[in-house]
Amino acid sequence: MTKPVFRFAPSPNGRLHLGHAYSALLNDALARRFDGRFLLRIEDIDIARCRPEYERAIYEDLVWLGLEWEKPVRRQAEHFTDYRTAFQTLKGRGLVYPCFCSRKHIADKVEAVEAQRGKAWPRDPDGAPLYPGTCKGLSPEDVAGRISAGEPHTLRIDSEAVRKLFPGPYPFTRFSLDGDEEIVEVDPWRWGDAVIVRKEVPTSYHLSVVVDDALQGVTHVVRGQDLEAATDLHVLLQKLLGLSTPLYHHHGLILDPGGDKLAKSRRSEALFELRARGVSAAEIRQKLGFAPQPTPST
Repeated sequence: MTKPVFRFAPSPNGRLHLGHAYSALLNDALARRFDGRFLLRIEDIDIARCRPEYERAIYEDLVWLGLEWEKPVRRQAEHFTDYRTAFQTLKGRGLVYPCFCSRKHIADKVEAVEAQRGKAWPRDPDGAPLYPGTCKGLSPEDVAGRISAGEPHTLRIDSEAVRKLFPGPYPFTRFSLDGDEEIVEVDPWRWGDAVIVRKEVPTSYHLSVVVDDALQGVTHVVRGQDLEAATDLHVLLQKLLGLSTPLYHHHGLILDPGGDKLAKSRRSEALFELRARGVSAAEIRQKLGFAPQPTPST
């Protein structure tokens, strides 16, 4: 039987904190428990924010925690061709369309509609207004002209076209830390016509993650509850691209004293800062509920 494959996939746009440590240690522990493989992937498609020094820091922090992973490490910025191939597949089947709207344009449009109707416009799981479909009605000539002129645009999933070709259901298997499994159906339509290719790069988090997991043979995706809703889109894209769907587990988040999740954007205390003030890796592992550092493999 094929060994199960787990992965930890941080973005090098800041320093790792305790939340990252928990997710990395959990993936490693599960890989060991189920006699599987543990991969590290660097998700660096955000070329404006990702930095080489943060990537180096990721390796330093994980080694300090006592983790080992398979080499070579997959770096997303080196594989844009894979993501282009995927979105060309979707484009060829008529399942995506270009969108030239800025976030401000969308917000203004939604605000005007809300004022006219006197009720709130529907939101996606992240709280953003669902795309009102402004660019879906553009003529092919208009689209071609704007693209030829170099106008920035995204690519969005055409939910209406998808429903006609792939009406669902869209099931996946959720597993517990004890190994129990249950079949769950996702609801991708609550995301509306989601962006799957951004303006600045030929992919998005959703598309690249799905492609990477398939190419790397990932069988078990273990990540935080803050990404649980994204599973809707990931399972949908796997279906549309003919890719296998991993098993999923979304673990609880590490919270700060105020009850908020740890985040780079809030400058949550980083692992290197804990290390600098004398906290040991063994103390971190114990605090997060993991066994002492294993003996290094030979």
